[in-house]
Amino acid sequence: MSWEFTLLDALQCIHTPVLDKLMVSVTFLGDAGWFWIALGVLLLFTKKYRKTGILILTALCFSALFANLMLKPLVARERPCWINESVHLLVAMPKDYSFPSGHTQASFASATAIFHVNKKAGVCAFILAVLIAFSRLYLYVHFPTDVLAGIGIGVICGLLAGVVYQEVLKRKIKIKTEKERK
Repeated sequence: MSWEFTLLDALQCIHTPVLDKLMVSVTFLGDAGWFWIALGVLLLFTKKYRKTGILILTALCFSALFANLMLKPLVARERPCWINESVHLLVAMPKDYSFPSGHTQASFASATAIFHVNKKAGVCAFILAVLIAFSRLYLYVHFPTDVLAGIGIGVICGLLAGVVYQEVLKRKIKIKTEKERK
């Protein structure tokens, strides 16, 4: 863990008022996944983007299940700001455990889901996901390994959403074909 504190402490040296405001704003987009949830719900209302909305929301469900309900309580890792209380936090002290980063996981799950449908939009979503992930380190609320795990698990959740969607689609087509034959 010493290398992780070394990295987090080094990031404290790059703080500026502008970066502080930017990172607080960026991390806010990941709070409880609200931005990604809102985007997913909004996309459900248009036929053209409905698949993307379904994939985002499915990926977020997998993400919440794995991160918040299973891994965080199981691993029960303390946050760096709980251990090193000398760092002035720019956000409210988080009350849940650190591993994995839920902000990062939800962001990468959503970005992967978007990328599955639209590569250009997916690249933009990945850029935002990277910024959100970095903000968690900058703000001293996650260890680097929390963020790395969030990236990996998030991508897996996004891919899993794509697989589940395809399987459901195949079954619907199969049922429709069987009904037409009768």
